[in-house]
Amino acid sequence: MKVLTRSTSNVTSSYPIKVIQFGEGNFLRAFADWMIDVLNEKGNFQSGVAVVQPIEQGMVDLLEKQQGLYHLLMRGLSHGEVRDEKRLISCIQQTVNPFADLDSFLALAQGKELSLILSNTTEAGIEFDADDKPQENGLAKTFPGKLTQLLWARYQYFKGDPTTGVGIIPCELIDRNGDKLKQAVLDYANLWSLDQGFSGWLNSSNYFGNTLVDRIVPGYPRDEIDQIREELGYDDQLVVSAELFHLWIIEGPPELQDLFPAHRYGLNVKFVDDQTPYRTRKVRILNGSHTSMVAVGMLANLVTVKEAVEHRYIGPFIRELIYEEIIPTIDLPREELRNFADEVIERFMNPFIRHELKSISLNSISKFKVRVLPTILDYLEQQNHAPMRLCTAFASLIQLYLRAAAGEITLKDDARHLEFFQTVYRISNPRQQVFAVLANRDLWGQDLTEKKILLETVTKIFEQLNTSSVDESILTLQQN
Repeated sequence: MKVLTRSTSNVTSSYPIKVIQFGEGNFLRAFADWMIDVLNEKGNFQSGVAVVQPIEQGMVDLLEKQQGLYHLLMRGLSHGEVRDEKRLISCIQQTVNPFADLDSFLALAQGKELSLILSNTTEAGIEFDADDKPQENGLAKTFPGKLTQLLWARYQYFKGDPTTGVGIIPCELIDRNGDKLKQAVLDYANLWSLDQGFSGWLNSSNYFGNTLVDRIVPGYPRDEIDQIREELGYDDQLVVSAELFHLWIIEGPPELQDLFPAHRYGLNVKFVDDQTPYRTRKVRILNGSHTSMVAVGMLANLVTVKEAVEHRYIGPFIRELIYEEIIPTIDLPREELRNFADEVIERFMNPFIRHELKSISLNSISKFKVRVLPTILDYLEQQNHAPMRLCTAFASLIQLYLRAAAGEITLKDDARHLEFFQTVYRISNPRQQVFAVLANRDLWGQDLTEKKILLETVTKIFEQLNTSSVDESILTLQQN
């Protein structure tokens, strides 16, 4: 079988390096690089990507062997139809390992046509370390430190020319990622006593964006790779699979829209003045429904998200939870929210992705606090009555953790939380069990027993779960 290279695949396209990308992992290759590849084809973007390995143990060597090429598999449901698409991605023109070749890394700063810097270096990647002081000819330890070195080299090479600034769009999954990255760079400039003109150039000529990214990327399809290689006709070591859905919300200066015009060519990229409502939409509808279905599904002995959504009783329960209880709490147009929810349900039913409820159950207490509880409290305030389905998810969560305390199942969470439920398990009265859980400020950041309607509703459902199955409880809920 042929090794994938530009000669064996007859790829002749060559573009100037306009994009530097910190990160060579599955997500950026299935998300940002795919978009750049589409823009090169449809939008005359004509942009090559230089991939920088952000950690010492990386995989740019493998990318180099395949001359930047790899196949992306996009698979899932679209309006009820199964789609299975394959695309050869060819926008990566250069790879750099700064740990082995610092000169080549800093030389990227000299590219006159450079216009964009992207990153995905994990949530912990955007940090400032006051001890990160590289010696002469040394490489900074942190990603923001490396970015500072690169931008400082550009500033010096072009003598502070204001036309040589770039757009910087991080994809790390933290709130206000662009603001935090910019502040870290400014902090390093101060720590390293760099020319004050550099900070001025950073502020006036460079454009940082805050982002929200959304695409499920299972990554390398190990279980079916032999068949996929036969279909492709290449021994591709970097095949990456992803769902069809994609969304990129970018909040930042208007200049970013010209530097990365993906929204003009049919890609689901939105430039907004405030990303907060879209983050709320994702956290509450996608993540919130994920977290809500975990305990309910596991109590019903279901294994995957797909099984839960297709279940006779739990499937309608999840849909009603989203459309009738979550959506009313979000400040965006209802049609836009319903369309997003439709896509979420279809994503949950993707036959190519096996997403196990048990894997989502990791740290369910903190997830419920962030993803579900704010919706419950907003609904209570707006409607003056309890959201019955979300409260059913809450009561089911308590039931699930008590079963873990009884040794019936295994859950992974903060040791303090698991120890607390051990004490609750020893309480014989169900009403007192619920009261103890809702009163625990360590779990929820507040005493939820002060919300009398919430306390009574969750208690009533919890008592019902003690005497009937979750299926029966949900059926009773639907009939009422």
